[in-house]
Amino acid sequence: MVVLDATIVNIALPSAQKDLGFSDASRQWIITAYALAFGSLLLLGGRIGDLFGRKWVFVAGLAGFAVASALGGVAQSFGMLVAARALQGVFGAMLAPAALSLLTTTFTEPAERNKAFGIFGAIAGSGAAVGLLLGGVLTEYLSWRWCLYVNLAFAGVAVVGALILLTNSRPAEKPKLDIPGTITGSVGLFGLVYGFSHAAETSWANGTTIASLVAGVVLLAAFVVLQQRVAHPLLPLRIVLDRDRGGSYLAIGLSGIAIFGVFLFLTYYLQQNLGFSPIKTGLAFLPMTFAIMFSATTSQTKLLPKVGPRPLVGSGLVLGAIGMLYLTGISPDSSYATHVLPALIVMGLGFGLIFAPAISSATLGVDPHDAGVASAMVNTMQQIGGSIGTALLSTLAASATTSYLQGKGRPTPDLVATAAVHGYTTAFYWSAAIFAVAAVVCTALLRPGVPAAERVGAGAPAMAH
Repeated sequence: MVVLDATIVNIALPSAQKDLGFSDASRQWIITAYALAFGSLLLLGGRIGDLFGRKWVFVAGLAGFAVASALGGVAQSFGMLVAARALQGVFGAMLAPAALSLLTTTFTEPAERNKAFGIFGAIAGSGAAVGLLLGGVLTEYLSWRWCLYVNLAFAGVAVVGALILLTNSRPAEKPKLDIPGTITGSVGLFGLVYGFSHAAETSWANGTTIASLVAGVVLLAAFVVLQQRVAHPLLPLRIVLDRDRGGSYLAIGLSGIAIFGVFLFLTYYLQQNLGFSPIKTGLAFLPMTFAIMFSATTSQTKLLPKVGPRPLVGSGLVLGAIGMLYLTGISPDSSYATHVLPALIVMGLGFGLIFAPAISSATLGVDPHDAGVASAMVNTMQQIGGSIGTALLSTLAASATTSYLQGKGRPTPDLVATAAVHGYTTAFYWSAAIFAVAAVVCTALLRPGVPAAERVGAGAPAMAH
């Protein structure tokens, strides 16, 4: 539900804009409101699960997300829709880390853990592509509002399952919440996400963009200092300073930057240049979804126990770079079957190799009372990576498109189409470079070999009902 929401609403935006009558300039706030609330509150949401019990935080997150989705579905104004999206972000920040930390503390036997994280990684890696298809179907055959209402069905099933199947775990002694760390961390993340979002709308040289990014960096630096000095830190630094976890977080964040280019620019290309409908565009991404599911489950259950995360994550990042480089060969009249499909399959195999092992390693060996905040870091890196990708790649693509048109006289439709594709391929080149750098850095950080069995068992929870 959380991953779907990243793309399903994008498909609905044009219809929502026509129905509610808001401007093109305002449209970005439907996305930004969710990203700001979600990204800035993730660490707090993860720690709340550690403090009060993950089952009930999970259920509360599901219920709140469903209510916020219903409010968005019945929205009669732009302001109401933006408020509902922000509320989705608030409850999503509770829900996402609680879901992952429940996996971390429930599945502690190595084979079961690998199977669970393989499935989780497959969903995390393919949900965005499924969102494109589901959003297209719901928007075309029902209404844009059903892109929000559909969350009620997902949440309803998950709440029933949680109440029946899950047990609550909470620490015997409840530590105090780190208030200074919560404020500096949350506001710092807000500054970063807002700064990157604002850069995508305006420019990197804009005063508000610079101020937001600088404030975000300063506050997060203060957050790191505070975490070293307080008795009960919001994010114990031992979580991120472990080589395997640090390398996994970095792989997730850098992949988030690069992957953005696939969904945004390839969606534009398929619809605007190849003339695909929203539904056909969603279907076009399905081969990548199937490749992710196959790769994530196979790598996690068959390969990870034998070789460890290092070669899997490294190979996945290399495949991501290869797929992106293949996409740089597209032209305004390219064929989907020959110029797009092979890249989607290669990247899908790569994404499965990245996400399942990286998410598993990012939470491996964490003490049960830190599982929530360690899980929140996974989502935080994805969110920050996506925000950077939105701003960076959009700016690079727009600049390349503008430069291509300069000095070529009156812009004919063919020239405009060619310039747009030039912008997309520029973004794909940059994404390939990011994947390549990530492959080198993350492979160097991750330890060789299979983690010791005792590290897998370290997360076994002391259950409190």
